[in-house]
Amino acid sequence: MYFNNLIENNYFSDKEPNKIDLIKSEKFNIVTVYFMKNQEIPPHPEPYAVFFYVIKGKGVFTNKEGKFELGSNQGIFVDQDEIRGIKCLEDMVIVGVQDGH
Repeated sequence: MYFNNLIENNYFSDKEPNKIDLIKSEKFNIVTVYFMKNQEIPPHPEPYAVFFYVIKGKGVFTNKEGKFELGSNQGIFVDQDEIRGIKCLEDMVIVGVQDGH
C-alpha cells in the first residue's frame, strides 16, 4: 500500500476532528486525524496504546504525565488504559499508530 500525500485540505471539518483510517490490522492501526483550530478531544481512557505524531500544526496533548505542547515533527506515546486528550491550537494533522483493536 502506497501513500503519496497524508495532508489533504478537504479532510478538515468545522464540526469535529476528522479521523481517517489508513491501515487496520490485528497488530496495529494507523490513522490520520485532522483538527481545525480550537477543536478538542477531551481527556479520556482508551483500551489500546497509541503513538501520536504531529505532521502539521500545533496542539496540547494530555497523558498521565501531564500536558505537552507539540508541533510539527514531535510525538508522544500514550499507554493502554491511560488518559489521553488533544486540544488543537492551530489547524493540525496528526498520525496515530495504535495497538490493533
